[in-house]
Amino acid sequence: MTDLTGAVWRKSTRSGDNGGNCVDVAMNLPRVVVVRDSKDSLGAVLTFSPKAWSAFTDAVDRNALR
Repeated sequence: MTDLTGAVWRKSTRSGDNGGNCVDVAMNLPRVVVVRDSKDSLGAVLTFSPKAWSAFTDAVDRNALR
């Protein structure tokens, strides 16, 4: 299990404050990017390698332009 001590979580500025479907992302941990449901901060997390996370966000950016 990944040690989340020291994780700095951030939520997209596009998420708003209406309690919508949002995720928090922590990118400051060594060799891992961690994602969680912003409404359940004590719940499960998903972990990605920085390379996999970058590939995912690049694909999202490319598809958002369509």
